[in-house]
Amino acid sequence: MFSHIMVGTNDFDRAKAFYDTVLATLGAGPGMINVAATGHKRAFWMHNGGMFSISEPINDQPATASNGSTVGFACDSLEQVQAFHDAAVAAGGKSIEDPPGPRTGSMGTLNLGYVLDLDGHKLCMLHRAG
Repeated sequence: MFSHIMVGTNDFDRAKAFYDTVLATLGAGPGMINVAATGHKRAFWMHNGGMFSISEPINDQPATASNGSTVGFACDSLEQVQAFHDAAVAAGGKSIEDPPGPRTGSMGTLNLGYVLDLDGHKLCMLHRAG
């Protein structure tokens, strides 16, 4: 359904270092940098058929987080959820909601964790436990 997810950043180098660190916990390599014809920098991480990217806003307005939006990253285990969460916090992100762990509901048991990235984008780590 999706070709990619892109979020804006106000500090490209800092955001790239953040995502290089946290996406490495999922097995992704460093983001590939691209410079648009407008001169704006973007970075792309590709892993397991998905693509995530960051960009300096091409309209030259400040990047803002979208209230109510979440970017979800698939994890292979509760341990990977925890590793992603811990790497994000160590890299300057902010832990939000409940601590990483299992949540049981109508969708079965999901291992979840949530952080805000350096620009305030809400990230979810998700492992379907059953």
